[in-house]
Amino acid sequence: MSGLCGWLAAAGHRAPAHFAPDGASLAPLATGAPATDDARPAVAPPAVADAAAGARGAGGSAASPEIALARMAAPLSRFDSAPLAACLSEVGGVAVAAIDGSRHVFQQDGLQVAIWGRPELDGSANDVARRLASLWLSRGVAACACLSGPFALAILDAFADSALLAVDRAGSLPLSYASNAQGLFFASSHDALLAHPSVRGALDPQALYHYLYFHMVPGPATAYLGQQRLLPGEYLHVRGGKQCKGSYWQLAFQEKPHARRAASFASKQREFLGLLRQCVESSLGSDASGTGAFLSGGTDSSTLAAILGQVTGRPARTYSIGFDVPGYDELAYARLAARHAGSIHHERYVTPDDVLAAIPAMAAMFDQPFGNASAIPAFYCAQMARAHGVVRLLGGDGGDELFGGNARYAHQALLSRYELLPAMLRQAIIEPLLFRRQTGKPWRLADKARRYIEQASLPLPARLDHYNLLLRHGHRTVLEAGFIESIDPGMAPGCVNGAYWQRQGQGLSQINELLALDMRFTLADNDLVKVRKACELAGVEAAFPFLHDAMVEFATRLAPRDKLDGMRLRPFFKRALADVLPPAILRKKKHGFGLPFGQWLHTHVPLREFAFDNLTQLRGRGIVRPAFIDDLKGRLLAEHPAYHGTMVWLLLMLEQWLSQHPAALGAVANGFAACATETPGVLDPTA
Repeated sequence: MSGLCGWLAAAGHRAPAHFAPDGASLAPLATGAPATDDARPAVAPPAVADAAAGARGAGGSAASPEIALARMAAPLSRFDSAPLAACLSEVGGVAVAAIDGSRHVFQQDGLQVAIWGRPELDGSANDVARRLASLWLSRGVAACACLSGPFALAILDAFADSALLAVDRAGSLPLSYASNAQGLFFASSHDALLAHPSVRGALDPQALYHYLYFHMVPGPATAYLGQQRLLPGEYLHVRGGKQCKGSYWQLAFQEKPHARRAASFASKQREFLGLLRQCVESSLGSDASGTGAFLSGGTDSSTLAAILGQVTGRPARTYSIGFDVPGYDELAYARLAARHAGSIHHERYVTPDDVLAAIPAMAAMFDQPFGNASAIPAFYCAQMARAHGVVRLLGGDGGDELFGGNARYAHQALLSRYELLPAMLRQAIIEPLLFRRQTGKPWRLADKARRYIEQASLPLPARLDHYNLLLRHGHRTVLEAGFIESIDPGMAPGCVNGAYWQRQGQGLSQINELLALDMRFTLADNDLVKVRKACELAGVEAAFPFLHDAMVEFATRLAPRDKLDGMRLRPFFKRALADVLPPAILRKKKHGFGLPFGQWLHTHVPLREFAFDNLTQLRGRGIVRPAFIDDLKGRLLAEHPAYHGTMVWLLLMLEQWLSQHPAALGAVANGFAACATETPGVLDPTA
């Protein structure tokens, strides 16, 4: 929950930390006695709000360091009112807003350390900021590799005139940064980053294109020009004004043949089940009674519900969401999993009225455009848990990406089999036969075969985008000509291609190549953001036991066939949990909390009117062609409500996000003017 923020001022732009305009006292932020993990928060939320208001009144960049830091910190706790710890020095300031146990600040002798999250250092979570400060002095950048668990960190070193920013190996907590002549500025929220008077915000049109393409903005880019985000396992080291970015950790698969299968499986199963307990235990926090679990009825959430009950010695509290729409409701599986685990189960049906009520708050919650509609049911699930006194929810995110649970892995394996046929057979017989002009009745089997060959003939990763909405329609059909002139459509697939081909020299199996791709784009940029933000809006902390470093390392050692055996998904995972989960859960197909938005557009008039009103407002932004919006609301939505309803949702949430973020709205009105704040990056050759 919440986050961190701060800056390292450039030489010549440093001010004493004790000055406050008009004689105002902000002593809690001033330097002095060391701030430690166990110290009282340096600033409480009301003080932050007052200071932020003072900064607005003081105006612009003339704000003192104390008020500038308070102004940055204010957005971090606006939804959950989390307490704040902060410290200032002549070179800069850091602040962390988070609940107890996730807020770590240390300051002594020109060194400032701020950590957001629940990391461990050398296996211990005690006094982590102070011990990391000592490691920094002896090991420098390598110190962040000693941390495990979820974290985002910032270290300011006045004597070395340097700063270190880093995020955890899964990228479960974000950290973005911008730099200019005034210094380096960083925050886990773009709203916090833009709150500093020295940071300008200009919306990046390329980011808007990426949003429409990916349904989110993939890192390291952000929605704003001049701002970048650290990728999983990355750090940024700044010294003397020079930046060096690299990776202290990278996902590495070990594809070595295993010994005899029976003995190998028994050993791996024991290790896996032990790790499950360890990962759940480490996710409980200081008060296990305040921890519950999402329960969709899938293998991952059902596993966590069962293990949570075993670890705590009492029935787990589980929470599920359903929809009164055929094909979308999975509460029957959730109830089965709850009965099997003996959990105290709670559920709620989300309605179109619930969606309508949540959209504005959800759009305000995200600091850049985000189009995953399942954030809505995730929010209502977390809200239900919070009403029952739960302060932390365990999510099963990461299980699919580590153990091979997504259906597309099997589909891509099937498509790749076509390449194994002799080229002469494919090109001289099969394809001419299937793609010749039809003269008789349509043959359904031939149509399926043609679609299969069309997909199979595309290389990876391009064929992953076969159903991409923007590609299907064509960007010139969807977007205004003036907007297209400001972007490069090739950059979106280029993001995926670059990440995919980066691993081609490693000799990986196809399944591991796809898992690595999903760990970055599907997980770090999408699913983790969705759950974390939905929980924050509800006042609940999210935890992801499957992303524990030890579990990730274990999964990288599994043989490819343990993740995908022919067309069978996650065979090792399911076999290892045969005594933990009911057979029906092990056999079911993946579903999750998908939202039946397209169907509701047809049946719920207020939701449809709200959505169409927002699309009408979007017509004047110079982004989407009015003709496409008209076609989408009429013909396309009628043809395929679920598929084209996704595009309605994307455009609706884009308009809502723009209207909830005035700085971004100004950038659109100004024609996407380039921002003067540039972020030079130097790739670390040693990373």
